[in-house]
Amino acid sequence: MSPLELRFRLRELRERAGLSQEALAEKAGTSQVTVWRLESGTSRRIDFDLLDRLARALGVRSEELGAFFERTRG
Repeated sequence: MSPLELRFRLRELRERAGLSQEALAEKAGTSQVTVWRLESGTSRRIDFDLLDRLARALGVRSEELGAFFERTRG
């Protein structure tokens, strides 16, 4: 998954969950600015621990996380 695909996937999951960027950030233990940077594609660094927390906050099953991160690493 490219950074562009990641940004759209993250936004899609967040909107599907009915969460604002601020609400997702709070659930994941990060800042709204961090979520915004990931969704806008301005973040150059992907922190896999943060992506794990975001995915869990969005209700993504743990089995899906491995494939999600493997695609993101490439």
